Parts: sequence; structure tokens; C-alpha cells
Amino acid sequence: MVTIPANNLDIQTAIASQRAFYATGKTKDYNFRVAQLNKLSQLIQDNEKLILDAVYADLRKPAIEAFGSEILVTLSEIKFVLKHLKAWMKPEKVGTPINLFPSSSYIYTEPLGIVLIVAPWNYPFALTIQPLIGAIAAGNCAILKPSEHTPHTSTAIAKIINTKFDPNFITAIEGGIETNQALLAEQFDYIFFTGGTAIGKIVMEAAAKHLTPVTLELGGKSPCIVDSECDLDITAKRIIWGKFYNAGQTCVAPDYLLVQKNIKAVLMEKLVANVKTFFGEYPQQSPDFARIVNDRQFDRLVSLLNEGKVLIGGNSDRSDRFIAPTIIDSVSPNSKIMAEEIFGPILPILEYAQLSDAIAFVNAQPKPLALYFFSRNKQNQDRILQEISYGGGCFNDIIMHLGNPELPFGGVGHSGMGSYHGKASFDTFSHRKSVLKNSFRFDLKWRYPPYTMTLETLKKFIN
Repeated sequence: MVTIPANNLDIQTAIASQRAFYATGKTKDYNFRVAQLNKLSQLIQDNEKLILDAVYADLRKPAIEAFGSEILVTLSEIKFVLKHLKAWMKPEKVGTPINLFPSSSYIYTEPLGIVLIVAPWNYPFALTIQPLIGAIAAGNCAILKPSEHTPHTSTAIAKIINTKFDPNFITAIEGGIETNQALLAEQFDYIFFTGGTAIGKIVMEAAAKHLTPVTLELGGKSPCIVDSECDLDITAKRIIWGKFYNAGQTCVAPDYLLVQKNIKAVLMEKLVANVKTFFGEYPQQSPDFARIVNDRQFDRLVSLLNEGKVLIGGNSDRSDRFIAPTIIDSVSPNSKIMAEEIFGPILPILEYAQLSDAIAFVNAQPKPLALYFFSRNKQNQDRILQEISYGGGCFNDIIMHLGNPELPFGGVGHSGMGSYHGKASFDTFSHRKSVLKNSFRFDLKWRYPPYTMTLETLKKFIN
């Protein structure tokens, strides 16, 4: 499938049309926002098969995984936003100090304007549409750029959006790197990017030329720490599920395990057993295991299979873009597999003696997008919270923090900036405008020149 890149004139025309539409003020209306969100929800439901077929064509993602991670979470997000939108839009009255009497103070939320949403390929539908939900809820116009690496899903998104929404309000623009470059050369009011750290730096550099604010949803090596005070059976099951969901192509998948030395042997046995239970003796034949997105990613991942001692997996088939769910022991902390985000079905295991060792190891790396800690020990949980900085995560689970719209999702430092989901999405695409309202009933003369109040009197008054 060949995607024809949009030219600069097309992009400039689309932005100009959206600016003209935004200037009408129509997108700021509560009823308009609700209608568009309801419309989006209905379109997703009406096009469920189109979406699932497209995601399968791009990633061979099992229907259960694709429905849950692409459609269900997106519909749930819309439902949550619709429930709370009216309250979020209300002006917020805040306190006013006595020295500003008789004033009152308010915070008003207003949309930013025209936003650009650049989406990744690993969850190609959800990670395009979920930021859009926030943009609509906040009253913006939006240009979507689906990933060219998942062409079937990109085309499906363009079909759904461009045939059913006014392009002056929302439009999807397909294309490759040239289209991305052309879009980033233009001035937007906000850019929301999800992808790798290297491209994130390029996006931020382009945005800086126009002083455009950005959200960068990046990645990194998200650790999973397991200490001896846990249920090893449940721990192993949840780790294997979370790691190999979507064939490991998840930005918050556990990138490596740090396992306390005295339980490592037992945990490794249970991890291997769960791989077999989930995907059988021949995972390539399993209908429940996805494929690598393209040959470039496949080749990169295969180059990591030479590290350490393979406990299970390690085989691959380039013609099928299949890499078996793989667990690797005896990995050096200085090896290639520990130098970059894996983003695939390969799980290296390292061991530690004391929790302090694990904490020190994680803190020596760039701040991760996610962290998982398996332990019943409340004191150890508190140490993880207090001593490690990371975007978000779970205790005694994997990935599931993404399922709660009450929890903002985003990175910190190297793993990104800004957040979304639920109200955080509304806030991300809004400007909080501060307004102080005074009265004409009082007008204290002492504030105007020539000043008659002494400095000592003023200090007494404000204290």
C-alpha cells in the first residue's frame, strides 16, 4: 500500500481552514463538543470491524488484544470525558487575599486553538484517537498524523475521520517522513507527540522555533523489580502477560526484570512455564501472539538475541515477522540489550541482593516511563515511591494503571513531558486563564501616586 504524502500547500491550506473555523467560536460551545464526542464514539462502534481488520493487517494483533487496547479503552475514555466535561468547563472560583478586597478571582479554561497530534505505530488507533478526545473536549481543532508504519490503520483512521468530520474541524493527513517534516515546519498552537525519544527531540526542536508548547509521550527502559515478599505464581503470570502483550511493542511494557537473588531460580521456572501456558510449545502457531510491525524493527530485535543465556524462545522467522517470546538470563548490565529500549518480545533478567542495589541501578539510568514493583512489603513499596522518579506504574501488577482515566499518564525527564487521560487530557489541551474581578464600589486612594502612606504603614496593612 502506497501512501501519497501531503504537500506543503495541502498542509498550509488545512491549517488556514481550521484557523478560520476556530475563529468562529463554534468549537468552544459545550453542546458542540458533546455532539462531536458522541459522534466519534458512534463512528468507532460502527467501524469496529474496519479498525480490528486494519490493526490485524498491520500487527497481527489478536482480536481480544486489539479490541481491548484499541477500541474499548478509547470508548471508555469518551464516556468518562462526557460524564465530567460540564464540570471541567465551569469557571473555578479561587481565594483572594484580603489586601485585594473587594476583588474576586477566577480561573477560566479556554482551548488552545489548532493542535497537531502525531501518533505512533504500536497502538495505532488508540494512540491517535485518545489524544483527539482531549483536544475535542477542550474545544480545539485538530490535525491528526497517523503512523505510516501501520498503513492499514492509518488509512482506516483517515477514512473514518475525513469522511465523517468537517475537515475545518478535524482532519487526518497521511504520509511518511516528508509529511511529518512539512507538518512540523508549520505553526500550531500545540503539538502532541507519541513515539521514541530520538524523534521526540526533533519534534521539540521544531516546536521551539515557533514557541509551540508540546506534550512528548516517549518511552525508555521500564524496570520491573521483584522482591522475595510476593506471590510468585501471580507475579510470574502478570509479568509474562504484560511483557508479551502486543509482542512486547508497548511503551510501558516491563523492559527488564530486577529479581531478588534468593527467589530468582524459582521465578524463572514460573516465567518459562507461563510462556508455554499462554502461547504453547509453538508460539508461532498461537492465535494470541502478535507480530513485529516491520522488517526494520524485526532486524533490530533479532540483533539483541545474542545476549546472555536464552531460557525460552530465541527463534525467529523474518518472512512472518515472528520473534518468539524470549526470556534471557545472565545478561550484563553493560550489554547492548540493556543500552536501549527493547520494544519487543525479549525479556532480560538481572538479579540483585538488597533492594538498595536495585534502586541504585534504576537511578543510574534515565528516568523510565513506567516502573513495576512486586512486593507485599509496605515499607519497601514506600522506598520505591520515595527513592525512584518515574512516569507512573503499578505495585503487584503490570500496565494496568493505563486503564484508570483518573490517573494522568505521562513520562518524566528522558521518558517525556506532559500527561493525558481523563481530566489530564482536558487540561493538556486547555489554557487556564486567570481573571481577577474588581468592583467600582471602593477605590482606595493610597495605591495611587503621589504616595502618602509610609512603608511602615503598608507593611502593617499587608501583614
